[in-house]
This record gives sequence, C-alpha cells and structure tokens, in this order.
Amino acid sequence: MTEISALEDNSQQLVDHQNCNLTALLQKINTKTARVSVIGLGYVGLPFLLEKAKVGLNVIGIDRLSHRVAAVKAGKSYITGIDDAELQQVIASGLVDTTTDYAGLVDADVIVICVPTPLDKNLCPDLQYVVHVAQHIAKYLQRGQLVSLESTTYPGTTQEIIKPILEENGLIAGEDFFLAHSPERVDPGNQRYNTINTNKVVGGNDPQSLIAAEAFYKLAIENVVSVSSAKVAEMVKVFENTYRAVNIALANEMALLCDRMDINVWEVLDAAFTKPFGIMPFYPGPGVGGHCIPVDPHYLEWKAKEFHFQTRFIMLASEINRKMPKFVVDKIARLLNQKQKALNGANVLMLGITYKKDVPDYRESPALIIYELLQRAGVNIGYHDPFVPEIELDGHKIVSMELNSTIVGGADLVLITTAHTTIDYQKIVDQAQIVLDTRNVTKGMQTNKVVLL
Repeated sequence: MTEISALEDNSQQLVDHQNCNLTALLQKINTKTARVSVIGLGYVGLPFLLEKAKVGLNVIGIDRLSHRVAAVKAGKSYITGIDDAELQQVIASGLVDTTTDYAGLVDADVIVICVPTPLDKNLCPDLQYVVHVAQHIAKYLQRGQLVSLESTTYPGTTQEIIKPILEENGLIAGEDFFLAHSPERVDPGNQRYNTINTNKVVGGNDPQSLIAAEAFYKLAIENVVSVSSAKVAEMVKVFENTYRAVNIALANEMALLCDRMDINVWEVLDAAFTKPFGIMPFYPGPGVGGHCIPVDPHYLEWKAKEFHFQTRFIMLASEINRKMPKFVVDKIARLLNQKQKALNGANVLMLGITYKKDVPDYRESPALIIYELLQRAGVNIGYHDPFVPEIELDGHKIVSMELNSTIVGGADLVLITTAHTTIDYQKIVDQAQIVLDTRNVTKGMQTNKVVLL
C-alpha cells in the first residue's frame, strides 16, 4: 500500500468514526431517549431542566449547593417564574432527578453547563466555576457526548478554556465528543418571553458539534439561530448586554445633565421616544444590576486587551453607570439640606432592594451600594422589599420593614429604588415627608412631595 493510500484509508476511518458518534447521538436526540445533565440549578439551569423534561427527556440536575438539590426533589421552587406546582409535575413524571454527585455524567448524552461567571474585585473575569465543572466533566467524559456551555463569558472561552480541559484524557472535540456554546437569554420576571419562545443562538466548536447542538436545542425551543462558531455565539451574548449597558449609560448621563439644568429627564425621554423610527426606549435609574449588564461588558473589555484594543466606549458607559449610586446619595443630601437636615443622623426608608421590579434577585443591585453609602454617611437606613424579606451586609442580617404610616411618615426621606408593582405608591406619597423617585413610578401624581432622579 502506498503512503497516499494509507493516508486516504486513515482519513476515511476518521470520517466514519465521526459519523458513527454523531449519528448515534442524533438518533438519541431525535427519539428523545437522550439523557441530559444540567450542571448549575440557578436562574438559567432550573428553567432549562424543566423545559427539557417537559418534552420527554430524562434530565438530572447537578448543583454544588445541597439545599437547591433538596428543594427540587421536594418540588419547592426558589426561582421566579417557576411555581411549585410546575416543578412538582415534572418531578412526578419520573423524568427529573437532582444530585450533588458528578459521577452520573458517565451515563449522560448531553451535558449543559449553567454556572455563574462573576467578576473578581478587579473587574476581571472569574471563571473558577466553569473551570471546576469542566474538570469534573473531563473525569467522566464519554465518546458521543455533547457538552454545551450556556454561561455568559468572553469570546474564546469554549475553545481556549473548556476544550483543552476536556481533551486532557485523549478524546478529541468534533471527533470523539461534541462541544458547543449557546448563551442563555433568561430575563427574570418577563411574562412574555421565556426559554421556549426566546430565539436560541448556537455555535459549535466544529461543524459536527454544531449539528449535534442544533438538534438538541430544537427539541424544546421554537427558533434556533445557528452561527459559525462558539466564539461568535459568545460574542453575540456579550454584545447584547453591552448594547443595553451603553444605552442605559446614555440615559443616565442625560439624567445627570438634566439635573444640572433643572430639566425633567423623564419628560424629555417620553417625548423623544414618540418618534416612530431611529430610536429605542432606554431609561435612567439608580444604577445597573443583575448578573448581565454590570458584568458582561467587562468580560469583553478584558478580552479586548489581549488584542491590544481598548473598548473606550464600553469603559465610559460602565464608568457612568457606576456613578449613579453616588449621585443618588448626593441628591439625598441636597434634598435633606433644603430641609435643614444633615445626612448624618437622618432617617431614610428605601423602597426596593432588588435590581429589577417584581423579582427576588438582588445580585449586583445598585440599591445595595446606595444602602452601604448611606450607612457609612451615618444615615439611619431601613428598607422594604416585598420580594426580599432579609439581606446580609457585612455579616449583619437586615430585615425588610413593614410599611405603615408610622414608618413612612417617620422617615425624613423615602427613596424609591425599585419599581415593584405591589407597592401602593400613592399611599406612600400621601404619608411621606419627601420622596426621591429614581424610577418615575410616581408619574402623573399631583404633589409637591416628589423629586425625580
């Protein structure tokens, strides 16, 4: 046999090997006999687990937090938008189980990673959870498995971080197993768009991996948007949230300028947004919160430095958004000064500790920053939030206050930081001495007690 013939035979064997692994996996996916493991049962992982079980797939959820595992087993939801009855229904079907043990990954056909990707104290990506999970997967990785990363991260993570870890035992991505990135697009509290009807972006490490990932995600999602690589899919997600961060920063900068010029920024924006083309509504606030908007732009900013590129627009937007909590505190000081009241020793009631209305999520919430700034300034600060009965700051437990005329009327200033729809703001305004509204929830009220952001 010639050298060329030998190479051709080896190439054909490789193609057959690839096709064998891919064909077997696609057969399991298409017949809904594929076994799915979801790692991380938070805001992304638990809804994902439910949707896959609802289409008839056997799903096992893995989480390092034993209380989450126990809660799911007991049919007790801890995620907004998922009620106990919905969870109990899929548990009763026998298609769902949860554990803290990774050993079951040996029997999985599809492994989905939904773990946190926070920033460290220097605003650099902290991928310790992703790396930790990838190392566990590598121990149990089998031929024919699909591994998909859903966690938001910088472009290149799937190929540069996860792929080498998974290949340490000799298996090759695109040949022995399949690797993809499909960024989560969960919007907590959104009543219109959920996991099923939100377009799903999917990018593969290679063409075979993309085919496998497409087939898997199409089982439970109405529209799958395929892109050319995992890196592109990663960039899609960070761009989406950077887009929002930049536009919010523009609205916040307008608010800062309008404050100087004694112009109602909300009136300006409401009028501007009546234009039927060339503009989209974004509003100012006390800052930005949640896992996405305050975090994701920094992932892109950090990665860009590897290419000797400065994302100056993104850096400026982040700087403006991070100024807003301090601006709120300064405005409180001005309002109290007008009443001949010092910030130190004043009584302030904060309405809302979450970053978004009608959800119990206070990750990266600007209200927490404002709370701490006021506390350091000597303010007697308390909060009310119907979705967060208590929080812990600096090792101290702080309990949400009940709203009544004594609490509201006794505050030198009431600060609205979150626009929860369950609060009677008219009643608050009637009872309060003065209200600083950072969310424009008092719009339309005829009163001289309210000051807008």
